[in-house]
Amino acid sequence: MQILVTIALVVIAVLLFELIIGLHEFGHFITAKLSGIKVNEFALGMGPKLFSFKKGETQYSLRLFPIGGFCAMEGEDEDSPEPRSFNNAKVWKRMIVIIAGAVMNIILGIIFSFIMVIPQEAYTSTTVEQFDPRSYSANCGLQIGDKIVKVNGYDIYNSKDLSFSFAGVNCENVDGKSVSVYKQDCANAICTEYSKIATDKKPDDDTLLKLYNITTDGCTAVNNSADKTEAKKVMDDTVKKLYDTIGVTDYTLPTITEKDTRQRYTATVTVIRDGKEVELNDVQFFTYYKNEEDKEADKPSVSLDFYVEPIDKTFTSVIKQGFSEALSVGRMVWQSVVWIAQGRFGFKDMSGPVGIASAVTQVASQGLETNFGSAVFNILNVMTLITINLGIFNMLPFPALDGGRFLLLLIEWIFRKPIPRKVEKYINAAGFIILMGFMVVVTCKDIWQLFTGQLSL
Repeated sequence: MQILVTIALVVIAVLLFELIIGLHEFGHFITAKLSGIKVNEFALGMGPKLFSFKKGETQYSLRLFPIGGFCAMEGEDEDSPEPRSFNNAKVWKRMIVIIAGAVMNIILGIIFSFIMVIPQEAYTSTTVEQFDPRSYSANCGLQIGDKIVKVNGYDIYNSKDLSFSFAGVNCENVDGKSVSVYKQDCANAICTEYSKIATDKKPDDDTLLKLYNITTDGCTAVNNSADKTEAKKVMDDTVKKLYDTIGVTDYTLPTITEKDTRQRYTATVTVIRDGKEVELNDVQFFTYYKNEEDKEADKPSVSLDFYVEPIDKTFTSVIKQGFSEALSVGRMVWQSVVWIAQGRFGFKDMSGPVGIASAVTQVASQGLETNFGSAVFNILNVMTLITINLGIFNMLPFPALDGGRFLLLLIEWIFRKPIPRKVEKYINAAGFIILMGFMVVVTCKDIWQLFTGQLSL
C-alpha cells in the first residue's frame, strides 16, 4: 500500500511540474496565435513523440519525457520569408508573446496559493499574542499586541515573510565567531531560502494549529489541524482561541541553560504599537542545533519564541491571504536573486533538477506522516515556489532567457532598428551555453550531495 501511495505522489508531482512547463509554453502559444504569428508545433514533454495530430497549420504532440515542452514559432530562430513569421510581426506583439510564458507562471502560482489557502480554517497574522515562558525577545522590547512589519529592513506582510526574513542571518557567539542560519529549499538553480523556525508547545500542552508547513528536514508538519483536534483550551476553560505558530515544525525547544545561550541572534524589528511605528534594536532570539551530536555538520537554527494571533476566515481574508501568499513567494525569489548577487547566498546553496526532486521527496514524505492530503499540500507548496520562480527567473535580462530576448526587442523598439540577426544568434547561443554549463555543474553538485548523504530521494 505504501508503494502505491508513493507512486501516486510521484505521479502528482510529475503532472504538476509538467503543468507548470506546459502552461508557460501555452502562454507563448496562445499569444502568438492571437497576434497572427504562425505556430508550427506545440509540444508537451520532450524526446520522441508518443502521438501527434495536426489541426490547421499547427502540429500538436505529446512526447515521452514529461520534463518540459516547447512552442515552435515560424521564424523564431531562423530567417523566414513567411509573412506571418515571428520576426516579421510588430515589435510590441513579439514582446507580448515573449513575456506571456512568465505571466502564465505567475497566474498559476496565484491559483496554487488559493488552492492551499481556501481549505484552511484560520490564517496566521504577525501580531504577537503570547510569549513562551523562556522567551528572549520579550526581555528585549517586544510586547504582546505588537504587529511586526519589518525585520532587518525586510518588509513583513505575513508569517511566510517573517520566516524568510531570518534567512542567512548571522548569529553572535561569545567567542567572537559568527555562523549563518539557513534552510535550503532551492528550485530551478535559484536559491529561495528561509530560516528553520521552531516553537515549543504552549504551557499545559495546549494544541496549536500549524497552517504553514513548508517543512524542514526531519520534522513532522501538521497542516490544517483544526478539524483533527477538539476545542483548544487556551488561558482558561471559558476562553477558546485558535493559536498558530510562526514556525513550520514540531521541534521541542531545549531547556535554556547557560550553555544554550552561548549563541544568539540579534535582529532589528519594526512593529506597530498603539498605532505608531516603533523600531526595536537588539531583539534577541536564541539558536539551537537540530543535530547536537554533530554541530560541525549542522547549521544553527533561529527559534521564534512567541505565538501570533489568528485571522478569522472570511471572504475578504481568503482573497487577501491568497494574493499575499503568492506575493510573498515572488518577493522571496526576487530577494534571493539579489542576495546571490550580493554574495549572501553562494553556489552551495543552489540546486538544479536533482535538488528539486530531493525537496519534493522530502516534503511529500513528511506530509505522509500526517496523511495523504498533507503530502499533496506539501508538494503543491513546492510547486507554487517553482512556478513563480520560473516566471521570475525567465524574465531576468540574460541571453537565451525570455528576459534576454525581451531586452533585445526593447532595444529594437527604442532605436527603431532590429539587432542584426547574426549578432542576436551569437548572443543567445553564448547565453545558452553558459546556462547549460552552469546547470550541469549544479546538477553534478546535487548528485555528489546525493551520494554523500547530504540530499535524499
